[in-house]
Amino acid sequence: MRLAVLGSTGSIGCNTLDVAARHPQRIEVSALSAHSRTDQLIAQCLQWKPRWAVVSDEAKALDVKRQLQAQGCPTEVLAGPQALCEVASHPEIDAVMAAVVGAAGLPSCLAAARSGKRLLLANKEALVVGGAVFMQAVREGGATLIPIDSEHSAIFQCLPEDRRTWAQRVDHIILTASGGPFRQRDPASLEAVTPDEACAHPTWVMGRKISVDSATMMNKALEVIEARWLFDLEPERIRAVIHPQSIVHSMVVCRDQSVLAQLGTPDMRVPIAYGLAWPERMESGASALEWASLKALSFEQADERRFPGLFLSWEALRSPLGSTAVLNAANEVAVERFLAGRIGFMDIYRLNARALADIEPRLGANAGLDDLIDLDQGVRARVGQWADERAL
Repeated sequence: MRLAVLGSTGSIGCNTLDVAARHPQRIEVSALSAHSRTDQLIAQCLQWKPRWAVVSDEAKALDVKRQLQAQGCPTEVLAGPQALCEVASHPEIDAVMAAVVGAAGLPSCLAAARSGKRLLLANKEALVVGGAVFMQAVREGGATLIPIDSEHSAIFQCLPEDRRTWAQRVDHIILTASGGPFRQRDPASLEAVTPDEACAHPTWVMGRKISVDSATMMNKALEVIEARWLFDLEPERIRAVIHPQSIVHSMVVCRDQSVLAQLGTPDMRVPIAYGLAWPERMESGASALEWASLKALSFEQADERRFPGLFLSWEALRSPLGSTAVLNAANEVAVERFLAGRIGFMDIYRLNARALADIEPRLGANAGLDDLIDLDQGVRARVGQWADERAL
C-alpha cells in the first residue's frame, strides 16, 4: 500500500507513521505534508524518503527543499493547497490519511474521494463542512471511506462490512466523550479558564485546537454532525454520553436493543491500524486492556450549563443547508482567538451560538466546493470581527 499522510507532523500523522513503521513490508510512505512544523517534516522525510513532501507555502517549501538536498534526500518538495490535492489524487497513491486540521483539509479530502482512494478520514471538518458534497464525491469516485476518529471508528467496527444492511440493523448510535478537563468543574468558574488549562486533557494527547474543542465538547458536536453523514442517520438517532474512563469508544444500539461496543485503551494507533488494514486487522502498538485493574466503567449525561456547545450540533443539523459549515467556521475562529488570549473560554460558545443564529448560509441545492469555501471565508470574517469588537 502506497500511503500519503496529509498532516504528517500532527498527532494523527505521527501515530500513523508509528503504525506504518511496524509494517514496512505492507506500507510504503509515499507522501507527507505539513503546515508549519517544517523541521519535523524534514526529519520525517529523511527517515521515510517519500516521493513527495507538501508544504503550505512557497517560501517554506524552498527552505525544506534546500535542507533535504543538502542531506541527499531525493524527496520532491511541493507547495500550496493545489499540490496537496494533486498528491492526494495521484495514481501512484493507494491510500490517503486525511489529518489536515480544520476546513483547510476539505479540498484534498475531496480530491482523494473523487480519485477512488482508500480515504482514512481524521479530518472531521470535511464532513461537517462538506456534508452531502463530500459523500457524493465518495460515491461517484468509488472511494473506500474509513473513519479514524476513535468514536466513529468504534461505530464502524461494530457494523457489518456490507453498508447496505446498516439501516435495517441500527436503532441509534451512542458517541462517548471523556468530558475533558472540566467534567466536574463548577460551570460558574469556566469564564476564567486559561488556554493552558483547556489544553490539559486528562486522557488524550492532542494538538491545542482539538484539546480546546474537547474542553468545550465542541469536538463532540462536530462528531455528531460527522456521524450523521458517515452512517446516514437522522439527528435524533445520534446520541452522546460522557464516559470518563475512555475505554468504551462508542456503541451501536441495534433494532432488537442489543448494544454493540468497541473497547480498548485510549490509543489512536488502534483506529489507524484498523483503517490501514481493513477489512483485516494488524498489530497497532497499543497496550492491551488490563481487565483486573478496571474498577468501573461509568456513564453520565452532559451538563448543558457546562457544555452548551455540544447541543449546537443538533440545532445546526436541523437548520438550513450550510449551517454546519457556519458552526465549524465560527468555532475555528473562536478557538484561535481564545488560544491567542483575545477572548474568554465561554466566549467560544457565545460566538458559535451567535453565528448559527445570525448568519444565513443561503446555499442552493447544487452547492459545490467553491460555494462552501466562500461561505466558510465569509463566516470567518464576520465572526473574527465580532470577536475583535467584543460583540459577543
